[in-house]
Amino acid sequence: MEQSHTQILAGVPYPLGSHFDGKGVNFALYSEHAERVELCLFDDKGEELRLLLPECTHHVWHGYLPGRQPGLHYGYRVYGPWDPQQGWRFNPQKLLIDPYSLALSSKAIDSPWLSDGGAEPDPQDSAEIAPKSIVTHEPYDWQNDTLPDIPWAKTVLYEAHVRGLTKTHPDIPAILRGTYAAIAHPVMIQYLQKLGVTTLELLPVQMHLDEPRLQKHRLTNYWGYNVLAPFAIEPDYWSERAGSTPLSEFRDMVKTLHQAGIEVILDVVFNHTAELDLSGPTLSLRGIDNSSYYWQKEDGDYHNWTGCGNTTRLTHPAAMQWVLDCLHFWASECHIDGFRFDLASVLGRTPAFSSGSPLLTKIVQDPILSKLKLIAEPWDIGIGGYQLGHFPQPFAEWNDRFRDDMRRFWLEGSMSLGTFACRYAASSDIFHHSERLPSASVNKITSHDGFTLRDLVSFNHKHNEANGEDNRDGSNSNYSNNHGIEGLHADESTLSRRSTSARALLSTLLLSQGTPMLLAGDEQGNSQQGNNNAYCQNSPLSWLNWIQADEELIAFTAGLIALRKKIPALTTESWWSGEVTAETQSKDVDWLNQQGAPMSPEEWQRGEHQPLQILLSGEWLVIVNHCDSQQTLTLPSVNWRVTAPFSLREVSVTENQCTAEPRSISVLHQDKKHI
Repeated sequence: MEQSHTQILAGVPYPLGSHFDGKGVNFALYSEHAERVELCLFDDKGEELRLLLPECTHHVWHGYLPGRQPGLHYGYRVYGPWDPQQGWRFNPQKLLIDPYSLALSSKAIDSPWLSDGGAEPDPQDSAEIAPKSIVTHEPYDWQNDTLPDIPWAKTVLYEAHVRGLTKTHPDIPAILRGTYAAIAHPVMIQYLQKLGVTTLELLPVQMHLDEPRLQKHRLTNYWGYNVLAPFAIEPDYWSERAGSTPLSEFRDMVKTLHQAGIEVILDVVFNHTAELDLSGPTLSLRGIDNSSYYWQKEDGDYHNWTGCGNTTRLTHPAAMQWVLDCLHFWASECHIDGFRFDLASVLGRTPAFSSGSPLLTKIVQDPILSKLKLIAEPWDIGIGGYQLGHFPQPFAEWNDRFRDDMRRFWLEGSMSLGTFACRYAASSDIFHHSERLPSASVNKITSHDGFTLRDLVSFNHKHNEANGEDNRDGSNSNYSNNHGIEGLHADESTLSRRSTSARALLSTLLLSQGTPMLLAGDEQGNSQQGNNNAYCQNSPLSWLNWIQADEELIAFTAGLIALRKKIPALTTESWWSGEVTAETQSKDVDWLNQQGAPMSPEEWQRGEHQPLQILLSGEWLVIVNHCDSQQTLTLPSVNWRVTAPFSLREVSVTENQCTAEPRSISVLHQDKKHI
């Protein structure tokens, strides 16, 4: 390229990023401490043309190239001081991508050419191997698409990985498996509808990198939480069909799911970036304005409150604007129904956590974002990072207390009925304050991070050797129970007890107050062979095994979801009071003992095993028997019948008594016509 043939005009400072207006492209980049910025253009041969951005308005460097078209590859070289103690690491030898990139030419490979974390600036030019930003312009016909707008109280979340969900599905064309298009395939749409879930929560689809350590071990960051370009769609989940792009295929998927009445929530990562610690690659924010975008110690190193090497400084106006602009892009341009925020305590750090932090306040006051489903993972690993129950309305939160306590209740027998009831009632001890609603508790037994449900009842210990860390990674506190034999293979008696436990956990999840989240594959009996940290396993280990799916368990789970939708106490957005409700003219909940009488304070506190009866909306009776033996209960009235999908072997009913099998949960429905 020859600079003499290229004219660059002043352009405008907003919007940030690169934008094609039909006549040319405007470029705008924020850098508070830069001294000058070069826009670098690359042709098909990789030859570079450097153009000095001519204007800086309120720390935004900008320029306009008339006549340029979408598809142009570019990057930035940013000049400024090098003073690590001040947090300044400007080095024009490092080509940097646009933080607002909608697409990149490639991913970064592990190379010392990208490293720039030492005491002095690295002299190696990185342009040859660094990814380049691409100017994009993709109008899309949404064809009157509307968001399903499912009320929180009626929401059933289904957490899935784009690739893992469909990669082995035999009824989806091989060319589509593991892609956005596969999720939109009629086979998957029909499956999700039959299962009854309302909302698909996808692990990150933002463009991410494989960490250097994983590259050296020939592994990949399968989960995708090492995000480089949060505005850019991950191209690895694209089918590459003619006439499509990664973004258009993703939009097609969203539109198709909406037509089926299913919402789409994205797992987003703003707590850290793929630049990792100071030894990691310098690709974007570190070289653009390190001190503005990252929390730093006095010596210039990063505060690592994420465990990933760096923590984004989301109190700085530019960093906050970056997050808000990104969320608006996914909401407005991709019609996303909501977001789950990874390590969301970082969003509230000032640096101490505050539910009224500038960014959280902006999100909950935003006229677009505040109307979407917002879910926080309410912790990070820094001091004061565990913030369950402390996020502002309308945020919901992943409730790990529900996960751990319900596992301990069913698999260890070490939890009192009082604690069980508290978790069952949307963890009111944690969430019933500050106008928060029961749906704020996102109840889960499993998620992508940890054992699958089948592994939870089959392994006492993690088996993560395939991750290359000598089984040191992953949690050691799983509250699992292998029922006497370690591993998937066991005798019929052991398998039967495991099945009962798995069904009890599924029933507890889907029949509790709050918002249930089902991990994709748990309804099929999917296993990861005891690996409880399969973040780097892009293989059959982490993909759903559709060939061996347990059809009975799928039907059982679908029946549970259908049953949940029938019970008013589980689908209305109000805290249980034990009082008569106007809707059903009956109490929302009654807690009854083995004799069918109200539970006494002493009974709630007892540690020994005893069954519990939970009467919901006056006509649905949940029988909870976490004892090791069969129990006979006196029912509060007569004319009860077993409710599908529950097997008759779990409970038998005669007049006003029932016999519940060990370690089981069952549901009875009262036939009021014959009372």
